[in-house]
Amino acid sequence: MTKISRRALLAAPTLLAMPAIAQGDDRPTLTVAVQKLSNSNTFEPPREQSNVGFRIHGLYAEQLVGTNWLGNAELVPGLATEWRRPDASTLDLTLRQGVRFHDGREMTAEDVAFSFGERLFGTQGAAGTGQSGVLAGTATKEPPAEVVAVSRRTYPGLERIEITGRNTLRFVNGTPDVTLEGRIAQSVGAILSRQAFAAAPSWLEWGRAPVGTGPYRIADFRPDTSLVMEAHDSYWGGRPPARRLRFVEVPEVSGRVNGLFSGEYDFACDIPPDQISVVERNSRFEVLGSPINNIRKLAFDKTHPVLADARIRRAMTHAIDRQVLVDTLWAGRTQIPRGMQLESYGAMYLPDWENPRFDPAEARRLLREANYRGQPITYRLLNNYYTNQVASAQIAVEMWRAVGLNVQIEMLENFSQVTARTPGRGVRDWSNTSVFGDPVAGLLRSFGPRTEAERTGEWASEDFNRTSTALEAETDIARRRELFRRLLTIVEREDPGYILLHQAAAFTAKRKDIQWRAANGWAMVFGPGNLRVGA
Repeated sequence: MTKISRRALLAAPTLLAMPAIAQGDDRPTLTVAVQKLSNSNTFEPPREQSNVGFRIHGLYAEQLVGTNWLGNAELVPGLATEWRRPDASTLDLTLRQGVRFHDGREMTAEDVAFSFGERLFGTQGAAGTGQSGVLAGTATKEPPAEVVAVSRRTYPGLERIEITGRNTLRFVNGTPDVTLEGRIAQSVGAILSRQAFAAAPSWLEWGRAPVGTGPYRIADFRPDTSLVMEAHDSYWGGRPPARRLRFVEVPEVSGRVNGLFSGEYDFACDIPPDQISVVERNSRFEVLGSPINNIRKLAFDKTHPVLADARIRRAMTHAIDRQVLVDTLWAGRTQIPRGMQLESYGAMYLPDWENPRFDPAEARRLLREANYRGQPITYRLLNNYYTNQVASAQIAVEMWRAVGLNVQIEMLENFSQVTARTPGRGVRDWSNTSVFGDPVAGLLRSFGPRTEAERTGEWASEDFNRTSTALEAETDIARRRELFRRLLTIVEREDPGYILLHQAAAFTAKRKDIQWRAANGWAMVFGPGNLRVGA
């Protein structure tokens, strides 16, 4: 038995040449207009854990355990054909044979060990923190600090990977974890080519064109402008139905819709509900979509001098009428979840949980009790990174004003500015994607030890951290439900970390002659079986 830890070293053979696309290929080239290509200008999944990243990860990178985004988002075989549990801390997997990377190499167990080792944690193992600063990843192969932090949060108990045979592996956790299969299914756990990584001159160059196993490979990327993917004809799942996919960044909704009508684009993403009828008045186009596995929220910075008082944060939650947002901005096409959870959590779903009620009188009472005197609270806002973001913010500000809160919008250009630890940071937009059906895949991706809320210094709680750590290691379902309830009580009622708004919904406009189904998540699926152009 071979054991490979996070510090395993890599060989560095020459990258194999890519075959050219045959000149007689009659498959279509499709152009997709999106509001944003990448927040980090990279495509390494742990660096781009965002809504826009989730949209395209599955096109070029895949995990051992897959997710059926065209079904009920259940876990399905991916690059592993089967798995079993010897115990609560161990997972055995059998690799799919004959899988080829975009560089032509066949996937091996060593690639899996690399993908969960040096790729995520660098060469310093448990002691490493990755590179920080604006030049992170430009000169060496060590991953940026954000990659290491996200990876540690995603796999907090992963101790080692054992290669038990040519096509078999064992994941060994240091603590029990009933969600290990789901964690492995996250895009952070994509299986990428260790030899292609070894051949890359720097982490940044690797991060802009990671070499995976998906139906398409990254061929060209122009930051903030376009991304081109070409068919990976050796794809294990069958021949990709498109010859080329071209994603173009078009920030304004009107630009995406007009480009669709003119024939410049074949798909236009992130269509707000008030534009659906505009699109569908033209018989050549249609809009597909539904609520997805993402919940929109407003996040607090509890270090803000005004928001340090939990009573003011509670007042802000009672001032928001979520149903007005759903009816006004979403035409009733989405819904309000019961706290930061989805029904897909199954046995972990708490059907009796209630959101803080809309109660302006209670909001005013809390403000009087806190002796609030109209001190300004800054709301850092981006221009519609999220669908209807600006309109939602303007409505929220008026709801707060109605109870006596002085919330002032500050328009910014990117997430780095929004989360920067500079004076005035108070409220911001955020969302929470549940990447599988359990609280550790939703709430605990954002709040708790080593999460973004803690890293940015916006919100932390020792009680919450202790409870979340206990939940992650607990195997009894009744006890796990108790712990989850306690977490929601802390972060939504006692010491609010956010205001839950509504479930996100994703709507995509497209040519009607293109046969394609929208996923039940952010993912755009263009693989075999989900794309056909014409009759």
